[in-house]
Order: sequence, then structure tokens, then C-alpha cells
Amino acid sequence: MNFKLATSSNAEVIALLGRITYTESHGHFIDDQKDLLAYCTNAFSIKKTKEELEDKNNLFHIIYVDNLPVGYSKIILNTPFEDKTENSSCRLERIYILNHFLSMKLGQPFLDFIIEKAKEKKASSMWLSVYIKNERGIKFYDRNEFKSIGEFNFLVNGKKYENFVLSKEI
Repeated sequence: MNFKLATSSNAEVIALLGRITYTESHGHFIDDQKDLLAYCTNAFSIKKTKEELEDKNNLFHIIYVDNLPVGYSKIILNTPFEDKTENSSCRLERIYILNHFLSMKLGQPFLDFIIEKAKEKKASSMWLSVYIKNERGIKFYDRNEFKSIGEFNFLVNGKKYENFVLSKEI
């Protein structure tokens, strides 16, 4: 297993990983599969992914196993959550691993790596949102000492899905 900083040349890989991993992890929660398809088409287009990769406030990393890309993360630097985190906070917007590789327990070393990268960029804390019905995700973040600081409605094709907002000092 190794981790690499993604660049715009990785847009196709990240767009594909995004579509697959989001569908695997959240697809069963979305009420209408047409909404899921519309969300994925918009959120994980190659054009949008390339734009996000070129934004200096975004850090993307890809996790590889045997030289295969099996997951990725996205951190947005200098992004406070409302008035509950500092301006130097970062948002862990995405951390996803393909279902087939979850049994390898890659999530913990990947999160540890991402936190170290955020610290290198002088982030004081990290926050994220997690769907209220995503029990596996909530348990993972609880084990990593993220604490609840609020709620957030995540939109999927205009429909609201309630998320917890969790944060931790780093």
C-alpha cells in the first residue's frame, strides 16, 4: 500500500473512483436511483474533477495496493465550519476505498496519512460530515476521536440528507 498526491493528470482515475466508491458507500441510502446517477454525473465528471484538482486549496491523495488505485481522499484547506472551527481548519470532504479492499483495513493508515498531510499544511483541526445512517463511518470517526459539532444537509440532486458534522484537533 502506498499513497500519492494526485494531480490533474489523475482526473480520470479520481472521477471513476468517485463514482464507484460513492455509489458503493451511499447508493443504498439514496431514495431515487435517478438522483444518485444525476449526482454522480455532476459531482464526478472529469471536467469538474480536473477543476477541483487544480484548486490549490484542495489536496487529493490516491491510495494504491499493488499499483492499483483503490481509493482516494479530498481535503479542502482553510475551510472553517460555520463559527465552530478555526479559519485554519480543513475539511475532509472525501475519504473512500473500494468495497473490495475494505477488508484490508486501509482506512486507518489512510486517515493517519491524510491527517499528517493536513498538519504539514498548518491545519489546526479537521472536520467532516457523515450521513446519519452511515453507521460504519460514524464508528470509524468515533474511534478516531472526532466529536460532534453540528449538523449539515448534504444535497443529492436537490434532495436533503441529514449529516452529522464531526471535528477533531490535529
